[in-house]
Amino acid sequence: MEVEQFKERLKTQEKRIVELEALVKYYEELYRLHQHRKFGSSSEKTHSEQLSLFDEAESEADKRKPEPTVEQVTYTRRRGREKQEETLPDLPVETVDHTLPEAERVCPECSSELHVMGHDTRRELKIIPAQVKILEHVRKVYACRNCEKTATSVPIIKATMPEPVIKGSAASPSSVAHIITQKYVNAVPLYRQEQEFLMNGILLSRQTMANWLVRSSEDWLLPLYEQMKLELLREEVLHADETTLQVLKEPGRSSRSESYMWLYRTSGCASNPIVLYEYQPTRSSAHPKAFLKEFQGYLHTDGYAGYHALPPEVKIVGCWAHARRKFDEAMKGAPPESREDLAAKRSLEFCNEMFRLEHEYEKLRPDERYKERFKRSKPVSDALFEWAETVGALPKSLLGKAVHYLLSQKIYLEKVFEDGRLELSNNRAERSIKPFVIGRKNWLFSATPKGAKASSVIYSLIETAKENGLKPFGYLEYLFEAMPNMMAEKIESLLPWSEVLPARCRVKPD
Repeated sequence: MEVEQFKERLKTQEKRIVELEALVKYYEELYRLHQHRKFGSSSEKTHSEQLSLFDEAESEADKRKPEPTVEQVTYTRRRGREKQEETLPDLPVETVDHTLPEAERVCPECSSELHVMGHDTRRELKIIPAQVKILEHVRKVYACRNCEKTATSVPIIKATMPEPVIKGSAASPSSVAHIITQKYVNAVPLYRQEQEFLMNGILLSRQTMANWLVRSSEDWLLPLYEQMKLELLREEVLHADETTLQVLKEPGRSSRSESYMWLYRTSGCASNPIVLYEYQPTRSSAHPKAFLKEFQGYLHTDGYAGYHALPPEVKIVGCWAHARRKFDEAMKGAPPESREDLAAKRSLEFCNEMFRLEHEYEKLRPDERYKERFKRSKPVSDALFEWAETVGALPKSLLGKAVHYLLSQKIYLEKVFEDGRLELSNNRAERSIKPFVIGRKNWLFSATPKGAKASSVIYSLIETAKENGLKPFGYLEYLFEAMPNMMAEKIESLLPWSEVLPARCRVKPD
């Protein structure tokens, strides 16, 4: 009896040892992945020499191609050095002539007068620091002298004067545009702008600047935001993403609670790029459901389950970049000596082939891309899922989690084969939300929900302007000049893709 108990106990301990060994391996993977994230390259790009399932060296070799000569190599290298004229932008040119004094325009040989036979030119980029001055608007008031003498009433006529961007304030279109650009494009917090103004002898508090931003956002930018939202929801393909935001004075919530900035944007097939941010206090699926209430079509997202609760009219398209990223992490978390034999390597080979083929389809029409995907990419996708079903990775390992993510997202990842306008990844949304993430690292939080909403509107106008080839400062300044002095029905002429915007708004004027 004691022998049987001993064998049973031994079997239990052996099972426990196996579980603990697996747990140790998992923690070792996490440690190596943490070390790589801390000290290694953040790029997820796979070097061509690492993986070779689809890209063999033999496939790249071409013996018929002659070896380059030394002259060819030298010429190729020198081509990378651009001429100075090509690197300088198309800006106004100020010419400074350097001449000899008249007394020195004498030939040293025969003492005859010298004449100009040519010139040498050097071009420099001159920077003029920002200048601040008071712009005083003086409106003349007119009256009739004859009526003053003979009539019982005297007509008073005032000259026209543009309406201010904020009534009863010293704010001007250029000052508000400058403060917005500094904070939301260059990620300079208001307190640092306050210090910069103070060093130039100007007392402009961060509270005043914050008030200007909120007022200008509510009065002038919000109507444009609402119009852009209507245009966005008419599209048939969109991208979505979200990131955290800390709002200090949110009613009923701790100052350390996480709020969210949601992002919705058009896809590459849209004629007018639109990028919209929306502030919400939580990550609930109710927020995208409300925002996309009028939308019907495809929505690119990551694997967040909140998007899967959207109505069936919204077809969720998964992100292959996220799936690949998890296999990449499994590779980085594995011991260096075992990476060549790791199963994650094979999955990366499949994913890399998908993206390589997608690069070939870039210039194709949507209908052509649809056919090529079914012909060439679909077999690679099918092979990857078939491999994932049989790989047998431990559930708690990084590879096991990557495989689980891949299989759980299968129905969404395969949506990309339904329409040639769809994209293989949601990187377009991630790139658009990055400016907000960079800004957040500098200004850290929003004080109030009102400020967070103003930030969402301002970011939307700025990022959409950039997507449409506009200068953020020039565009905002023009908006704050025009909107207080125009009828509401003309708002469409101010949208970032409007053809009637002045040349000063554009990065490259027509």
